[in-house]
Amino acid sequence: MTSSRTRTRTARTVVAAALAAGLGVTALAAPAVAAGPTAPAAAAQKGHAATQAALQANVDAGVPGVVAQARVNGRSWTGTAGERGGDDRFRVGSITKTFVATVLLQLQAEGRIDLDDPVEKWLPGVVRGNGHDGRKITVRQLLNHTSGIYSYTEDPAFAEKVFGPGFLQHRYDTWSPRDLVGVAMTHAPEFAPGTSWRYSNTNFVLAGMVVEKVTGRPYGKAVENRIIKPLKLRSTSVPGTRATMPSPSSPAYSTLAPGAATPVHDVSELNPSLAHAAGEMISDSADLQTFYRALLKGRLLPKAEMRELTTTHPVSPQYPDYRYGLGISWQKLSCGTEIWGHGGGIHGSLSEAYTTRDGRHTLAANANADWTGDTAAIVEAEFCGTEPKK
Repeated sequence: MTSSRTRTRTARTVVAAALAAGLGVTALAAPAVAAGPTAPAAAAQKGHAATQAALQANVDAGVPGVVAQARVNGRSWTGTAGERGGDDRFRVGSITKTFVATVLLQLQAEGRIDLDDPVEKWLPGVVRGNGHDGRKITVRQLLNHTSGIYSYTEDPAFAEKVFGPGFLQHRYDTWSPRDLVGVAMTHAPEFAPGTSWRYSNTNFVLAGMVVEKVTGRPYGKAVENRIIKPLKLRSTSVPGTRATMPSPSSPAYSTLAPGAATPVHDVSELNPSLAHAAGEMISDSADLQTFYRALLKGRLLPKAEMRELTTTHPVSPQYPDYRYGLGISWQKLSCGTEIWGHGGGIHGSLSEAYTTRDGRHTLAANANADWTGDTAAIVEAEFCGTEPKK
């Protein structure tokens, strides 16, 4: 989840820094600054040497441990550096958003909701206050971040309690979705609905609430029954208020304050209700690849909903090589390779999960620190064969 202490560090990820995106430290993963053209086939020609080098570069920069797994044309590779295991589970932060968007698209395909319904239809009176009006915002605008709704994670008091030193006192607090939305409603909207783009975690808390209204059950049950179980994602879970991590896993670390000289804290345990449908899920590198591969190959959605999922919106004229669909991003890397997926960050955990459109080349990676390192470089290394700069 984002606080002011993280924005300078995330300058390495172009869009995340420029747009203050994110749940966690880099909830909206974005391409690294272009390093110049590289042949698209470079990654395949070099194997995964560049990816392994990028993992080690993260550890050299002070990340305690990093894991990545890639799959190319059916052949899998796993790399680690530092104190990480290849099958470690980790908190995936905003990668949760793609799961939630997929469920809503499935519900639309079944005729149970229309993404162009106003939010007010499903959540009457919830999006109100300081200019917010759920009657003028559609469910689709929640999913593609064009709603203009203020992100509760940007609220200074919330950020201090959840991301700063206050975390140590409040790490086990339970937050209801209405609590989180209520924080956002104390602020004015960023813009009128549909007139611009800005990443907001409140959008997906509301999306999870819509799933619950449509299905009559917690949104996590819909994710489990519609995605986790059918795809046999045995390392993936929606923890709710459970603070502990399942095994195997490695500790997650955070400084909880700006500056390299600040103490490092073990932040592995936390009540993930602070993220809800915007970023509470847990998974591993293998499961994340299975999910995105299945999604982009059309196994989870009909063709009409696939077109909607992958209809993207520009995020800024400055960054034409990054666009956002419904809970999923598209980006063109420095070598010209186009990938789909999402990044995610939450206390002490930075994740990346991407696939080519045909599902033949996938990557999922995680670093267990949130104040240093460069996970975007791992993505460039795997898909472009780009060695990290020394």
